[in-house]
Amino acid sequence: MENLTIIEHPVLQHKLTLLRNKQTKSCEFRRLLNEISGLLAYESTRDLELQAADIETPLEKMQGREVKEPPIIVSIMRAGNGMLDGLLTMLPFAGAGHIGIYRDRFIQNTVEYYFRLPKTSAGKQVLLADPLLATGDTAIACIDRLKQYGVSQITMLCVLVSEQGINKLYHFHPDVRVIALSKERDLNADGHLLPGVGDAGDRLYKTKDA
Repeated sequence: MENLTIIEHPVLQHKLTLLRNKQTKSCEFRRLLNEISGLLAYESTRDLELQAADIETPLEKMQGREVKEPPIIVSIMRAGNGMLDGLLTMLPFAGAGHIGIYRDRFIQNTVEYYFRLPKTSAGKQVLLADPLLATGDTAIACIDRLKQYGVSQITMLCVLVSEQGINKLYHFHPDVRVIALSKERDLNADGHLLPGVGDAGDRLYKTKDA
């Protein structure tokens, strides 16, 4: 899968191990995901185009370089919001949007309840943030909507992905880049990644007892 990148950097793998640990408290989980997201931002923006910028240092005038077209960061709510601050800290010039989509088990389909992007998003590169890519259904629905909006290259930033989810995503959207820290062994009967980190949203916002 040429569009899938698994990052094996020792610092990120160390942080991932702490993130996986069930003893890691919610406040630490948030901090770790924030730090991981900033490093994912660095990895995912290697191909941003630069343009010349005339500036003056304390000693002389010079021509530097700056990002020509800032990307749009889009969070898949709610767990994606745990990545947003880390991404925006690293890319403060980027715009941000939110998509609220979940998979309803009763109707066996995705349901959209919120969609808001900056008005300048058409034609822009998008960094789509969601810590976990499990079944792939939510990611596919979000990418469908982004393409309807007319964005350009979409890069999905995840912590963990499943083989099943990646295969399904690339069946519908082979052009989307995915950057993650691990491809997990399997999914359980409830669609949770194994070994995984548990429910990222619950661990971020302490909405379920340990």
